[in-house]
Amino acid sequence: MSESTRDRILDAALHAFGTEGFAATSLDALAAQLGIRKQTILYYFPSKQAVFEAVIDDAAVDLANVFESEASRGLVGLDQVEAIVRRVFRLAVAQPELLGLVREVTRPGSLSADRLATQVAPVFGRARKFLQREMDAGHLRNSDPEMLLLSLYSTVVGVATELEVQRAMGIPPTLRGTVARRQELTRFLRAALEPGS
Repeated sequence: MSESTRDRILDAALHAFGTEGFAATSLDALAAQLGIRKQTILYYFPSKQAVFEAVIDDAAVDLANVFESEASRGLVGLDQVEAIVRRVFRLAVAQPELLGLVREVTRPGSLSADRLATQVAPVFGRARKFLQREMDAGHLRNSDPEMLLLSLYSTVVGVATELEVQRAMGIPPTLRGTVARRQELTRFLRAALEPGS
């Protein structure tokens, strides 16, 4: 029972932080949503910041697992890049709050950005090495792997989380629209990364 209560708190907190943001999320509202008392949350986590950090820790593990499982398929060059893009878009549809949390944590001035960065650093390090290896093999256009990784991350996550922007604007995102955006992004990346293009 204790573990399931803690998990329920973290699940609800992920949704709240990932959709409403840290500042707009209160422990009172979280407790009311869960049908528990605020003191129950404080039994597991001493503060709202502690809940946020636990959510970040879980999200970092989930994200690392997603990318590691995709990277372990042994694809090369643009095929690997496209596979990651597809996976991020599937994640954006299935768990938009997870990418919303990433967006929240990486906003300028976030006190928790370093926490997430530290936890996903090994994944980003392997991604940089992959990009360098693929450029050296002639599978991707030569560029600075660090800047390329930053550009890929910003572009892919930005376009994938556009779903939340659409919802906020009152435009219901559709599966067809999501697929069209993913395909357009893939064409853009292929044109930008293909050697000799």
